[in-house]
Amino acid sequence: MKQGLANAVHALQRDLVEHHPDDAVRLLEREDPAEVAALLARHPISATLWVWERLSPDIAIRAIDALSHDQAAEVLRSVEPTRAAAMLAMRDVEGREPYLALLAQTEADELRAILSYPADSAGALMDPRMLLLRADTTVREALARVRALRRRGTRRLFVVDADNHLEGQVDIQDLATATATTRLEEIQRPVRAVINALAPREEVVDILEQYRLTDLPVVDAEERLIGVVRYRNLMAAAEDEATVALQTMVGVSKDERALSKASFAVRKRLPWLHINLATAFLAAAVVGLFENTIAQFTALAVLLPVVAGQSGNTGAQALAVTMRGLALREIRTRHWPRVMFKEMSAGFWNGIAVAATTALGVWLWSGSQGLAGVIAISMVVSMVIAGVFGAAIPLLLTAVGQDPAQSSSIVLTTVTDVTGFFSFLGIATLFSGLL
Repeated sequence: MKQGLANAVHALQRDLVEHHPDDAVRLLEREDPAEVAALLARHPISATLWVWERLSPDIAIRAIDALSHDQAAEVLRSVEPTRAAAMLAMRDVEGREPYLALLAQTEADELRAILSYPADSAGALMDPRMLLLRADTTVREALARVRALRRRGTRRLFVVDADNHLEGQVDIQDLATATATTRLEEIQRPVRAVINALAPREEVVDILEQYRLTDLPVVDAEERLIGVVRYRNLMAAAEDEATVALQTMVGVSKDERALSKASFAVRKRLPWLHINLATAFLAAAVVGLFENTIAQFTALAVLLPVVAGQSGNTGAQALAVTMRGLALREIRTRHWPRVMFKEMSAGFWNGIAVAATTALGVWLWSGSQGLAGVIAISMVVSMVIAGVFGAAIPLLLTAVGQDPAQSSSIVLTTVTDVTGFFSFLGIATLFSGLL
């Protein structure tokens, strides 16, 4: 009698999981993952495959944890690679390796490829360890899933259909205040925006800022939800990118670290140091053009660093603001007229103010009104030019498809030194009769 009853139950279970997988998933997702594993393990993978593929990844991976190694390998080998990758994504890199080791090398490499995304893509920034909930899930069941996941900082849950296509979202506050028997479809809200996993970081920033989101759902090519970009993760990535930009702006490789070998640092830095040396000789050649003027008026040599220093600082300020605007997508190359005019105006008015102070100091020091006038005019000219080039260099590099941070400060230093020296000494030569 008992054996007959057990056989009947087994037959009913197999009919459910084989012919009504969506109903089976709804029932199984309410059970403990160990019980899910025990039930599905009683049937051949050919009968349970559709259920495994439809289970939420967080439940599926915990059920796989309860299987034997052979059974776990059979599941991962049988389900679609994208579904297997979604399950493994619920574990960190180290946690995935024991499962990948159970598979053939080609199968493991395929899953690793799916789990990896280009460095600056939404897929690389996303957090794949999230909950996928069904519309008919109750608040009590959803809260139990949240507790089981043990993920801090969860603000939003996502509701999906049987194929993991997004249907809506639920704020954690709404979940906490709703009654235990309320179904998620009653409190879910529309999803405001989604992004493809291969979309570039710039597009992620645009959407997050446009919609003021803290969590941005990420979907694959089949529009299935595979992860979410957290705003805090994006900011961490932006900080890392900013530190890299600081290095590349001065000719240091983005791969170099504080504890890198000296030989690596020499190999990466030396070419840019030679370029910097060449630009220094160029600035020196400009000074050499006015050798006679400097020999006649030695005070010019004393004041050269003043002009070069002020124009250099002006250019660096314009460069920093423009670089930030490009990084945050506040400006595009089409905005170059506005950006250039703004920096030219800022350079002019700052130049007027600085020139007045400088002229007063030079007049008190040298007693020469002519020298004070010359340095005042050259200060305005050099600061205007420096501001324009500080904005132009990153915009120009962006327009031609190059990294705007790549050694831009070296180029800018060359421009500001050459223009500063040339304007000061050239104006001094023109008005040498007043010195």
